[in-house]
Order: sequence, then structure tokens, then C-alpha cells
Amino acid sequence: MQQLVKLYRLLNLLSVDVAAGAVCSALFFARILNVHILPYGLVALGLSVWIIYTADHLLDAYKIKAPAATERHRFHQKHFRLLALLLLIAVSINGIIILYIRHTVFVAGLYVGGTVSIYFLINRYLKFLKEFFIAIVYTIGVILPSVSVAALPAKEWPWMTIAQFCLTALINLILFSWFDHERDKQDNNISFVTILGEKTTRIFIWILFGLAIFITGIHISLADIIILLMNVVLLIIFVASRYFAISDRFRLVGDFVFVMPAIYLFF
Repeated sequence: MQQLVKLYRLLNLLSVDVAAGAVCSALFFARILNVHILPYGLVALGLSVWIIYTADHLLDAYKIKAPAATERHRFHQKHFRLLALLLLIAVSINGIIILYIRHTVFVAGLYVGGTVSIYFLINRYLKFLKEFFIAIVYTIGVILPSVSVAALPAKEWPWMTIAQFCLTALINLILFSWFDHERDKQDNNISFVTILGEKTTRIFIWILFGLAIFITGIHISLADIIILLMNVVLLIIFVASRYFAISDRFRLVGDFVFVMPAIYLFF
């Protein structure tokens, strides 16, 4: 059991679970929209998410001159050259894979790629908007393979479910920043919490949870209930923060919630 926990912790440090969560979430929206995502599209999505997260972590690790306060950034500092090499290999492989995905998905992906490029250019200036930007881009990336080929006009897309999913991603990101705020201060990293403070962030997180419950209440479906369950897990992490702060348990469980949409595939 301990070996499995160590393996999962390593996968979490490498952001592999985040990439897996993106693939599961993409399949979730594909089932909702009744479309089929080609394997190339899923692999391209998983690799793209891994590339973005790893590049972001390497960038943060590079900017921190002393040993980082967080385990994730220390890991990226220690293995910087190896991870940078793996990142280049992943970019090269992804560049080949995207040649085989559907044209409409490819074109839409170019816009998302441009948005991500802008993010890396203005990263230091985003301040407390960083979490909002990442939540939106992550959601767009997850729904992109489905909505770009769905035989539905935009007005008929499941906007409430998409909004609820984006809200969940935002809760996840701000919750992580709330747990990491002291270490972010040590490393001079800017986040929602370091700008607005711990107390304001606690209130805002409660508001986001309330909004998630409200959306589910006005638009009840199996898909929305599954997303609500994701929020319930995040709420448990928030309420039992002392327990989940130990050894970064919050990160292991918090990232895993995005694998939960796979439940919908069995219905």
C-alpha cells in the first residue's frame, strides 16, 4: 500500500494525474454531447496539459533561487534538466500527433495554444487573476475536443454544466493556493491568497461552494451531480484542512477529483 502511495505521489509531482484528469473530463463532455473523440485527440490533450503544467512548474522553479518551500517546486529544481528534456520530447511528440487530429479540433486548438502562450508571457503580471485564467483555459481545453465537432449550435451546448465544471476548477486552484500561501510567500510567488489574504480567501471559497450548490439546484442532471460530488470532496479537504495539510494530502486528493467524471462513462 505504501508503495502505491509513493508511486501516486510521484505521478502527482510529475502532474501525470492532472493530465489523466483532463482526459477523463474530456470523455465526460464527449458523452454529454454524444460525440466520439479519436485516440489521437485524447493523447494530444493529455500531453498538452502535461506540457503546460510542467512548463509552468519549471518556470516557477527557475525563478526561485533558494531551495523552494514546496515539495513540487523542490522536485522540479532537483530534476530541472531531466524534466526540461522530457518537456522538449513531449512537445516534439505532440507536434507529430496533432497532425492526425481532426481539422476543426486542430484549428480550435491553435487558439487555445495562443492563449496559453500569452499566459506564459504575462504570467508575472496576472497576480490574483492567475487562478481564474488557468481555470478558464483548463475548461476550454477539456471541452474543446467535443464542442468543436458536436453537431449542435453553441446556444445548445451544456453551458450550465460547463460553468459548474469551470467553477470546480477554480475552487481547486484557489484551495491549493490557500494551503500553499505561507510557502508562496517564502518563495515570492504571487497568488490569489498572497494578494487578498487568507481571511478574504476563506470567505471567497465558501461563496464559490455556495454558487456550485446553487447551479446544481437549478440545473439537476446526472452530470451536474457528479460535478457536485467533486465539489463535496474539495469541501471535505477545505473543512478538514489540518488533516489534508499533512504531507500535501490536499494536493493528492484534490487533483484526483478530476478523474471522477469518468464515473459518468459507466451510465
